[in-house]
Amino acid sequence: MADECFTHPRLAALYDALDPDRGDLDAYLAMVAEFGARRVLDLGCGTGVFALLLAGRGVEVVGVDPAAASVEVARAKPGGERVRWICGDAGELPPLQVDLVTMTANVAQEITDPTAWRTTLRGALGALRPGGRLVFETRDPAARAWQEWTRERSHRVTPVPGAGPVESWVQLLGVQGPLVSFRWTYVFGADGRVRTSDSTLRFRERAEVAQDLAAAGFVLEEVRGAPDRPGRELVFVARRP
Repeated sequence: MADECFTHPRLAALYDALDPDRGDLDAYLAMVAEFGARRVLDLGCGTGVFALLLAGRGVEVVGVDPAAASVEVARAKPGGERVRWICGDAGELPPLQVDLVTMTANVAQEITDPTAWRTTLRGALGALRPGGRLVFETRDPAARAWQEWTRERSHRVTPVPGAGPVESWVQLLGVQGPLVSFRWTYVFGADGRVRTSDSTLRFRERAEVAQDLAAAGFVLEEVRGAPDRPGRELVFVARRP
């Protein structure tokens, strides 16, 4: 089940305006070139930013996300017709033979249920050609990123074309083992409406992820740091034998 910030049409339409700096995708673009990938499956594609960047470079892309509102935003963007969009998850994929599967940003951590996580990894494996790779990131639990998720650090007012000013902030709700829950609040200046979106992320240890990948049938090739968050994130590169 995707969070309301992705599933509610009004919030999905705001997503790109509230998170305009996608420098985090540069590392993934570099890996597409590094691995010579010509066919990519973008799991958890959201509003399609990464998928459309790839399509604009001539890559054949399938974008998959369970949030219909986000997929509709992606589909309506310029160049949206270049991408094959699927509303669903990794357990509902058609037959594919891609060179690379990606899960950018928080996608891997959003999958908190262990059964759903195993299904996702198996689905990614099945979508890859032999020798193809899965790449994704996850925050290093040791950095305790959630300690910075406060209203004081996150509060801002963003002018959004067609929507007016939107006030937003995040607040930590709780930490239970590897599960960290938080709430985003959005206040629409145009009409005073307030909406909230609750999320939970799973902070997996490096050894846990490595074990899960091996159990799904992957060979773990490398664990890299994320250039945009040095010392705070782990980027896993795994290969289908």
